[in-house]
Amino acid sequence: MNNEKIAIITGSSSGIGKATAILLSQEGYKICVNYNNNKNGAEDVVDVIKRSGRQAIAVKADISNEDEVVEMFNIVDAELGALTALVNNAGILLTQSSIEGLNEARINAILHTNVTGTIICCREAIKRMSHKNGGHGGGIVNVSSAASRLGSPGEYIDYAASKGAIDTLTIGLAQEVAAYGVRVNCVRPGFIHTGMHAAGGEPNRIERIKSKIPMLRGGEDFEVANAIYWLLSENSSFSTGIFIDVSGGK
Repeated sequence: MNNEKIAIITGSSSGIGKATAILLSQEGYKICVNYNNNKNGAEDVVDVIKRSGRQAIAVKADISNEDEVVEMFNIVDAELGALTALVNNAGILLTQSSIEGLNEARINAILHTNVTGTIICCREAIKRMSHKNGGHGGGIVNVSSAASRLGSPGEYIDYAASKGAIDTLTIGLAQEVAAYGVRVNCVRPGFIHTGMHAAGGEPNRIERIKSKIPMLRGGEDFEVANAIYWLLSENSSFSTGIFIDVSGGK
């Protein structure tokens, strides 16, 4: 492994991505804070990291756009150095709907960002980290969702299906690159207090369903960030292709 720790965290201007960026910076990583629309949020995260004496840059890239993804990785090469960690956190969902309300445009938008974009990010990371390509090794953590197990009936089955694809990607890619110094793991958050619920049209969704969660509460972004950090750290050095559910028992 390279002595320097350098991470790209997609979708890290808020929520789980923001908490992960700040935590990894505290653990000695140089951070690329990726954003698409929330420039102010990304710059705020960078400011927090820099005030703690660590290095970070904000890079705009729409994960659904291959050219922008490639350019982001090139910027990190030039400004931060050799990548050692990728957290595939960026993802979208749209307003709650049963299957009757889904259409091709909506489904493809979700799949293009949540699946295609994640795979392209993995490709660029492997090009840089794999021993086969002259890299120093590293780690990838994919952020899936408990929805991949639960299915989100009547709300987000398209989103849940996209996260099921991320689970499968994790299993296959982990085996593909294990011999080349790259570990690939996954966290599956459950009902976490982030802005995603507002994006789905129900900001107070956790309050509605928390009685069905065994721990009787929603999770916090830092609880997911800690699981991500463990999977990137040497504490999990013999783990690849594994899943951590951060879902309160649901």
